Amino acid sequence: MRKMREGAPVVVHGLIKRFPVRRPLGEVLRRPLSRKWKQALAGVDLEVGRGEVFGLLGPNGSGKTTILKVLATIFLPTAGRALVEGRDVTREPGEVRRRVGCLFDPERGFYHRLTGRENLAFYAALDGLSRREGARRIEELLARFGLEGSGRVPVMNYSKGMQQRLGLARALLADPPVLLLDEPSRSLDPGSAAAFRRALREDLASRSGKTVVLATHSLEEGRACCDRAAVLDEGRISSQGAWPEVERFFAQPGDRAG
Repeated sequence: MRKMREGAPVVVHGLIKRFPVRRPLGEVLRRPLSRKWKQALAGVDLEVGRGEVFGLLGPNGSGKTTILKVLATIFLPTAGRALVEGRDVTREPGEVRRRVGCLFDPERGFYHRLTGRENLAFYAALDGLSRREGARRIEELLARFGLEGSGRVPVMNYSKGMQQRLGLARALLADPPVLLLDEPSRSLDPGSAAAFRRALREDLASRSGKTVVLATHSLEEGRACCDRAAVLDEGRISSQGAWPEVERFFAQPGDRAG
């Protein structure tokens, strides 16, 4: 593993995350002070450069989303460090949140009785955008993701693919330097997924200099988007490097993304 450079937009070093395990009531009554833990991350090291799309690959439960949620300050690390644009996720969570745009499960991130435009206006205000700047960004992003004709429709009437596109628009509202995307093209039809992947790599990363950390279990998505990637298995990195190296890892018998 190469030496960590704290000047990189995203730096993770020795990251460990454990979660308490729910115990049966009888066991709690017998041993009330005892706790069991599940280890989600077991000493992860990685860094992501500016203008780079970095993939986190692996099956469900491998730790991909946990890394993203630590970087987004949703989870606190049990041990280790995570820096975003030089800001520590534990010591400066507010500064970190101002520098990241996130896409997790969009179905849980919107008020379904509000329209798509009203949801984005709400989040634009939370992000500190002026009403004028927020309105400009909303129209720009609705057009970018093919939702300009659906902005006045309540989100409860959106398809899953439309909700996913609205989630991508929400992640980009404040024009953050770092994007954290969890399975960003799920629920998109093949044409929309291909267009999004091109935009992610050519527009957001190469042209606009965004740093992107993308979690996926799809080799196709990784191939289309990622400059480098890390392969996770049970909270540990099995392989890390430029995309061709990662593909060679998966070409070995018994290795797969899930």
